[in-house]
Amino acid sequence: MNVVSDRVYTNFEEGFAEYLESTPLMKPTKAQKLMSQIDLLSRTPKGLQYLYEHSLELEKAGLFEGSPWKDPAKQVHTLVKGTLLSGHPSSTIEIMSELRILAYANGLKGSFDYPPEDASKYLEEVVVQNLEFAFDELNEEARTKLTPQERKKVVTHFRFLMDKANLSGIKEKLVEEIQMVCAQRPIVTKTVRNLIETVYQRMDLDENQEVDQRLMYFISAIYSPGPLAEAHPKYDEYEKKVAEAELSVLEKEAESTGKYLHETGLTNPYLAILLRFALKEQPDLVPVLLQLNGKGKAEWKRNREFVTTLATEIFSVDNYLGIYGLKRMLERNLFSRRAVRAGLTNIKLIKMDPIVERRIYKSIADPTGEISAKQYLLGGVLAILGQPLGIGQGNNSTCQSARGISMWAQHSPAKLINMITTVATANNMIMRFDNQDLESIKLGKGLVNKLDHALDAVSVILVPHLDKIYNEMMRRAEGRGEDAHKWVNPAMYGQWIPVGFASAYNPVFNSIQDFEGFVRLFYASFHPEYNGGREMVYPNSVGIFVTTSKAELLGFHAVSLLRVAMDENTGDYRCYFLNPNNEGRQDWGQGIKPTVYGHGEKHGESSLPIAHFAARAYAYHFNALQNEDQPEKVPSEIINQITKLAKESWGKDYSWSDIKKQW
Repeated sequence: MNVVSDRVYTNFEEGFAEYLESTPLMKPTKAQKLMSQIDLLSRTPKGLQYLYEHSLELEKAGLFEGSPWKDPAKQVHTLVKGTLLSGHPSSTIEIMSELRILAYANGLKGSFDYPPEDASKYLEEVVVQNLEFAFDELNEEARTKLTPQERKKVVTHFRFLMDKANLSGIKEKLVEEIQMVCAQRPIVTKTVRNLIETVYQRMDLDENQEVDQRLMYFISAIYSPGPLAEAHPKYDEYEKKVAEAELSVLEKEAESTGKYLHETGLTNPYLAILLRFALKEQPDLVPVLLQLNGKGKAEWKRNREFVTTLATEIFSVDNYLGIYGLKRMLERNLFSRRAVRAGLTNIKLIKMDPIVERRIYKSIADPTGEISAKQYLLGGVLAILGQPLGIGQGNNSTCQSARGISMWAQHSPAKLINMITTVATANNMIMRFDNQDLESIKLGKGLVNKLDHALDAVSVILVPHLDKIYNEMMRRAEGRGEDAHKWVNPAMYGQWIPVGFASAYNPVFNSIQDFEGFVRLFYASFHPEYNGGREMVYPNSVGIFVTTSKAELLGFHAVSLLRVAMDENTGDYRCYFLNPNNEGRQDWGQGIKPTVYGHGEKHGESSLPIAHFAARAYAYHFNALQNEDQPEKVPSEIINQITKLAKESWGKDYSWSDIKKQW
């Protein structure tokens, strides 16, 4: 323990002694001073352990007297998140109260008659409803409201609870969480892997219990994907057994391992070992191992030599996260594009900038010196191109950059590869705006002051440059009397963005104008029943108002509207969109809850009924030559429903004007 840490503990002990000796008149002042010391201690696991050991002493001393936290049995788990987001001192006393409840859960006696089983159940509910804190994967609300110090404190606290509490009762919620995350096929799988590891390390599972069977399935997807892997878990031993095995054994292993890959999107070292062997010795096993569809099998046959060379140079027991991307690239027929093959070859030949290399290593959870930054980057390129809807912005305010990378990966993979190659070698990027070149290295800071490196290897090198260029474009486009995205989006993303632009938000007057016309045009542009049955061809850059579960405005957010289609389960039209905020499930209040599964979503898509999506939108692009008479066909009852939802949520923060606009 260093000197500074010693001082914090000493200050707490002195503050606690003063609190105990204080008169009723002075107690509030002494309590405030004591809470400041608790705040500092709660930021480290060791400090939390110390506070946990003193929690019942603090309760007995009256720390919770006269507050909503007085009686542990009367705590409400649904209020915990809001209290934590409110910051010190409320967050500090909330954490202290939960440490006290943890003591009850572990059978210790306090000032109240609070059964251990009740305390454990309460902590289970708290953890279940705040899993984003346990794994430091915060949503918009948490990122907006928490300071870096408060975020560190809250995340440390939940990790402490996950480690110290008996959480066996949350199995159903955990398996649901794992399934829903896997359904989105994220490129960065750290969160779901942590969940699975927690279950694997901490929970006793019974194969006769249905929920335990579901959890065991995901454990097998990582730790024992095939019979050989289960029998020989050590990687070097597994590699030896694979080399010695008969073809029938290998076929069974490939079928089992490939099934887990296809159904979960999760990769593992065994998969990499088996893939390397199959590529070199048994190429007919590759389509089985990757569970390729018809298009993928044909692509493999056409490009076997190129893919074999590339994959064997990238993947190993220490670098396997991009194998699902390889599978999806084959199924997207991307290797048959000459420009893609040339671009991938060029990346292999480049000399990488040292700063770029460091960024890549920071993005890898456990980098090994045997894997070069270039190998990690190539794996990341395959992941991005294979899973363009699996991108996430991490804990960065860079939804615009993530949206762009996803769009280029979908519709111009060669362009994206060229951008990656340029940045990897020069640590620089140039884009044009208003006939002027914007060179990222010469620009000031973007929206991000300190990059969160928990990104894929492609995003971690591109986002710092895209963020600065986007911010500079917005700065130059401000003051034109309209939403700057009208000019920035086409310049940033390219020719896929229609030049027509509708925004209900007036930045000059900070008001909402002609919302009725805005919604009518949205339906006329995208709803098949009002646009002549046209389908979307390219993603549309849409700005939305993000709201809390209480429908309170949080701020602006960038998403990509991918398609509007009928949900065959309900017969209703839904908007399917990319939300780059790491997690497509949200609660935006008023019953508006985007889903990622069960309503016809493809992997990586979120969806909402079209009215709910329109009720949170404030800007989009449209084809100005195809909507001349269509808006008037949209029924007024639809407009009224959407307007009511908007005005009673984010709309409370703005003045509203009915003055008609020319879209």
